Amino acid sequence: MSEKLRFIGKFYTMRLLKYIIIGAAVGYGINYITKKGEDGRSILDDIAGKAPDWFDHAKQFAEETIGQVREKIKI
Repeated sequence: MSEKLRFIGKFYTMRLLKYIIIGAAVGYGINYITKKGEDGRSILDDIAGKAPDWFDHAKQFAEETIGQVREKIKI
């Protein structure tokens, strides 16, 4: 019976260690993304600034693709 309890204890210890490591990695990632650079902007600021351009490119790509599909259907 004690072998079984030892195994369960190791299992929960490893699970706890896994969550501690994941939490530390997430915390470091958030810190890195929100850290201000030399120009006073963070990576998150750059991503938020470029998002409208990416949306416009995706919308244009979708319109072109729909146009191509419509042409193939008509033929």
